[in-house]
Amino acid sequence: MSAVNILERIVQSTRAEVQERKRNAPPPPAQAPTVPAGRLRDALSKPGIAVIAEIKRRSPSAGSLRAEVDVPAIASAYERGGASALSVLTEGPHFGGCLDDLRAAAAACDLPILRKDFVVDEFQLHEAVAAGAAAVLLIVAALTPSRLAELRQQADSLGLDALVEVHDRDELDVALDAGARIVGVNNRDLRDFTVDMQRTFALLPHMPNDVIVVSESGIGAPEQLEQLRAAGVAAVLVGGSLMRAQDPGVALARLLGA
Repeated sequence: MSAVNILERIVQSTRAEVQERKRNAPPPPAQAPTVPAGRLRDALSKPGIAVIAEIKRRSPSAGSLRAEVDVPAIASAYERGGASALSVLTEGPHFGGCLDDLRAAAAACDLPILRKDFVVDEFQLHEAVAAGAAAVLLIVAALTPSRLAELRQQADSLGLDALVEVHDRDELDVALDAGARIVGVNNRDLRDFTVDMQRTFALLPHMPNDVIVVSESGIGAPEQLEQLRAAGVAAVLVGGSLMRAQDPGVALARLLGA
């Protein structure tokens, strides 16, 4: 099955799961809770290049990344290792994650946390707020342009930052039209899972000056961080290489050159 079909399959299963959770959820409060606005954006706006360190158990392309995942211990290790923010996979069937992982990470550290999932419904935004997230991932390839814009605006109204993920110039245009202020460039090709950091460099000239650029996938060496920083990238999202390390916090510190 092609990677594009895998994305479609994940999105379809997510829609079904969300509908089931909505049916079983208690009635929403009269006023929706919000989180302090801009925490992720502020964390990524500091001098130097920031690292969003990711907690994930497995992926469709790599399989299991770690035999046992102690989420609070890894979150604390990432914070000590110099992470500016965390990303926590909460998708279950394909990545082995859950909202309990996000809650555990939020309780174990003071870093802003990105809920990394396939967000297709406003309900997931409210789940993210309740679990302690400061931001959510919105994937252009998984949403129509109008739905992307709606979800980004709804996230904004709840105080959530939106990391809007793109893979090419057309998707970047859609993200910018939707008002994206934090854009993640996924260096992984959705068609064949190959990784090429040139995707980030190719899109940088088309980024407005006020957009925070995050490079995702295929990053695991200090020299890569330096190349990206010199080119104007504000942050990187790193998961697989850290989760495979014996001590993820130490691996992060080494990546940052500490």
